Amino acid sequence: MARQLHARRLEGVDKNIWVEFTQLTADYKAVNVGQGFPDFSPPSFIQEAFCSAITGGASMHQYTRGFGHPALVKILAKFFGRIVGRDIDPMEDFQITVGAYQALFCTFQALIDEGDEVIIVEPFFDCYQPMVKMAGGTPSSNLYTLSSADWVLSPEELASNLNPRTKAIVINTPNNPLGKVYQRDELQMIADFCIKHDIICISDEVYEWLTYDGAQHIKIASLPGMWERTVTIGSAGKSFSATGWKVGWAMGPGNIIKHLKTIHQNSVYHCATAAQEAVAMGFQREYDTFGTEDSYFKQLPAQLHKKRLRLAECLRSVGLEPVMPQGGYFMITDISSLQVDLNDPSTKDEPYDFRIVKWLIKEKGLATIPVSGFYSPEHRGNVQNYIRFCFVKVIWFVCI
Repeated sequence: MARQLHARRLEGVDKNIWVEFTQLTADYKAVNVGQGFPDFSPPSFIQEAFCSAITGGASMHQYTRGFGHPALVKILAKFFGRIVGRDIDPMEDFQITVGAYQALFCTFQALIDEGDEVIIVEPFFDCYQPMVKMAGGTPSSNLYTLSSADWVLSPEELASNLNPRTKAIVINTPNNPLGKVYQRDELQMIADFCIKHDIICISDEVYEWLTYDGAQHIKIASLPGMWERTVTIGSAGKSFSATGWKVGWAMGPGNIIKHLKTIHQNSVYHCATAAQEAVAMGFQREYDTFGTEDSYFKQLPAQLHKKRLRLAECLRSVGLEPVMPQGGYFMITDISSLQVDLNDPSTKDEPYDFRIVKWLIKEKGLATIPVSGFYSPEHRGNVQNYIRFCFVKVIWFVCI
């Protein structure tokens, strides 16, 4: 066929590290300590909730409200209203989505126009940049990084990205892949910037319950003047260790969320009813036990903290130096001390961390993820000495 088949908006966004490394992991039957999913079951109460939902009558197997199952949006509004300190309208201020991934996609499609620029903090979850481009926008041409010394965002770095076309900023806390948790003063600095320059904040908070060593997750939407301009992305899969359920949400003021609803109703339209019902029951339980020892949102980070320490111990035992995460599923480690003969000619033009990860898969049966994949192409050369591990696993980590 002579005519070009693909839309121009797909150009430059077809490469995806998950597609490449998931296939390579499967081909070599490697142990997957790279991708962000648990290899253990969700807690029994959420499994029981799902069983209750699917046996709860005919309605659980049919369509529900397209913008979010009523039981789910009502408990989410009640739950998060207590956290952000305001009344949240369950019918106006939420869009339930097929995982947080679709919540991000709806947000960019709904809010970013041709020519708009979006500031993205590096390192970033790799879908942000292609999603901005597919919406017609431009990721900030001078993407800034978290300072290598302490991973703290400076006002100067933030201001250097501003121009008249700047429409939004994307933050991720706890950050993937770093595990950095933004402190209140950093969030306030970002909030002041957004308010001063009339910028939307897209805050990806899917790992919000997973913080360690006293780090505290703070919702930027809870800061003065920020609810009105913030879209908060959440994930039931990450909250309840059930990533395959694919239930997520976007939360924010109704005058913003209504535009996400337009995208959702003209694409996916509807999310699985029974899964939403089960998540609603899970959040009701967490609402009732919040802050107590019975809360899963308190139990899970305590469990993962031990796995985090175990992975760090394993990495140090083979001469690698991990960067200890404050939150999330992941730990990055410096691989510059590895003495490896990388003689695979098929990878010679790739970044060093990509080559190391492929060597680990093929020669050691261990699948990790290259950290340079979380940076824009122009900055990848500066971060080729780090790889990412996921410590949310039951398996004993295999020392290299």
